[in-house]
Amino acid sequence: MRIRSSTGPCPLNERVWDSFVIASKGHIMQTWQWGELKAKFGWRAVRVALEEGGHLVAGAQILFRPLPPGISIAYIPKGPIVDWADLDLTKGLFSAIHPIARQQRAIFLKIEPDLPDDRVLEQRLEGLGFHPSPQTIQPRRTILVNLKPSLDEMLMGMKPKTRYNIRLSARKGVEIREGKAADLDTFYRLMQVTSKRGGFRVHTREYYEAAYHLFVPKGLAKLLLATYGGKTLAGLMAFALGDRAWYFYGASSNEERNRMPNYALQWAAIRWAKERGCSVYDLWGIPDEEEETLEREFIKRSDGLWGIYRFKRGFGGKVVRYAGAFDYVYSPLLYRLWVKLWSAWRG
Repeated sequence: MRIRSSTGPCPLNERVWDSFVIASKGHIMQTWQWGELKAKFGWRAVRVALEEGGHLVAGAQILFRPLPPGISIAYIPKGPIVDWADLDLTKGLFSAIHPIARQQRAIFLKIEPDLPDDRVLEQRLEGLGFHPSPQTIQPRRTILVNLKPSLDEMLMGMKPKTRYNIRLSARKGVEIREGKAADLDTFYRLMQVTSKRGGFRVHTREYYEAAYHLFVPKGLAKLLLATYGGKTLAGLMAFALGDRAWYFYGASSNEERNRMPNYALQWAAIRWAKERGCSVYDLWGIPDEEEETLEREFIKRSDGLWGIYRFKRGFGGKVVRYAGAFDYVYSPLLYRLWVKLWSAWRG
């Protein structure tokens, strides 16, 4: 078995890497484009893989964030891509990853496997030297909408109020159109409005512009806008790879909210994903609470992700909890300092 990387001899390229990610049903955050996106904003992307018989059989896109003085953190979002049941293969992959992380003077490696919460996986990772991390990056819990039924069946599977609001939006004259690069200023203004209303941070305008140009021309994303009377009321950017789609970024204005543009917009994104051949649409991020708690509390609460959950739950789907984050520590002293600083910043 041979080790290949994007920086070593016989380097991996975009075509080879993305073909491997798609064939392995990997997450879009493991694609070459996602690494290029992060590389524009302070990260460095390195891809490493194990090759057998001329085919990649396991791999990871590692993102390195430089820190002063000359150290870094290493992060594998929604990866690595490996058959976790094959312990020898998994050990072989991490044996290839750790030297690269150490070369980059990483104080720790954080991974967030693209797998459901599972005690067996946690025990396996602990056996490989990882421990559950106090810091997760990606949402731990989400809602997955099944796109296999017909559109009519999907509508009937939604909450009655959501189904009503989708139809109401159409009756009230909301129209959905595909956004172009020229619409990114408008989309970003909507993101700023939503950020202020919801009390959360958003990326810079340059980030959304880079995401658009890296993913949309390749058919891996779509910018959709909801309009009424010449005004853009809401927008979203959805991503797709293989048979999965994700709703990552969404925004709306404070005007004409009674026309329910967000419902029309989300329904349009779901239809786009289905037409593209996806079988699952990930609504991406709800409170990390048991489903019974979610259903008991969502009417009472609007803090954090609770308001978002109230909206997302209406589209049906299944609540899923992912495995979360695990850390492999290279420098215990600096790692403890990092955890304290992170906790203070988040707090």
